[in-house]
Amino acid sequence: MKKILLFSGLTILFLLHNDFWYWNNGNLVAGIPVGILYHVGYCLAASLFFIWLVKRAWPKDLEVE
Repeated sequence: MKKILLFSGLTILFLLHNDFWYWNNGNLVAGIPVGILYHVGYCLAASLFFIWLVKRAWPKDLEVE
């Protein structure tokens, strides 16, 4: 179950990174183009996902003190 969640999350992040729906959108939100705001949100989501991934999938036997 854990591997399915991790690989599906990676696949979703890969598909969302290809931002073709905001490519030609020139609208501004708070003075920033929508495409830039999308990538800011994407980077935050990807960072949180990878933090979660490392905490959940890191092998416990490598933690030798």
